[in-house]
Amino acid sequence: MSFENGGRKIQSVMGRSFPCRGGERLGAGQFAAQIGSALRRDYGGTHAAVKTIVGLTGANARTAKNWLEARNGPNGESLVVLCRHSDQVLATVLAMSGRDRLLKIKALSDARSKLREILSLLDDLDDE
Repeated sequence: MSFENGGRKIQSVMGRSFPCRGGERLGAGQFAAQIGSALRRDYGGTHAAVKTIVGLTGANARTAKNWLEARNGPNGESLVVLCRHSDQVLATVLAMSGRDRLLKIKALSDARSKLREILSLLDDLDDE
């Protein structure tokens, strides 16, 4: 007996949805697409990316590949681990939750740290 779609139900049409900014609901397919896109931006779409994600999350290689290909999204535990290691995934989750202001605050903080570092290097040059 053969199944349609290669024997695998990718994502249900009706099923889980995730809250998003402005009270909108984000379907499981859209969630998976956004997380997959973030993972590809950070790690690429190669087999090495799959291995890296497996190493970070402890997930099965097939599972990590499905995340990269946006066939499925990660569960909560894996999503937290991915956010810990991937700035792109964290930024995507914050944007989906309507908290992109936090990204601007982080960018400003990072810029200030870099500026302090540059000023310190300039002071060191002046002392010589």
